[in-house]
Amino acid sequence: MVNDTISDLLTRINNANERKAEEVSLPTFKMGEKIAQILVDEGFINSYEVKVENGKPYKVLVIKMKYDSKGNRVISGIKRISKPGLRVAVGADKLPKVLNGLGIAIVSTSSGVMTDRKARKLNVGGEVLAYVW
Repeated sequence: MVNDTISDLLTRINNANERKAEEVSLPTFKMGEKIAQILVDEGFINSYEVKVENGKPYKVLVIKMKYDSKGNRVISGIKRISKPGLRVAVGADKLPKVLNGLGIAIVSTSSGVMTDRKARKLNVGGEVLAYVW
């Protein structure tokens, strides 16, 4: 059993990206679906879907990885920021910029999970979950 599901999701995406896998699957959870939706919206992955697999008591989140026309990785890096042992919360005025706006920070706010750009626009702070570039 995994204690930190967000780290597990990010690690699986990173490992699939490193080996240039077509897709990656893991047990689904609501925050994972929201993070996957952000990655689709920002163009880092192709798509995701939630499936029910035979013999498993849980639903599975299947993420379709994305590569450019030459087969190069779209995700250059992915890093977990806030961890169970050390939470990183920031105010709306202190939201981080990843690579001067080329990457995204995924932030969990009182208004839901969103990118740093959207949080800045809504003027809300929150817990910085991860950086993706």
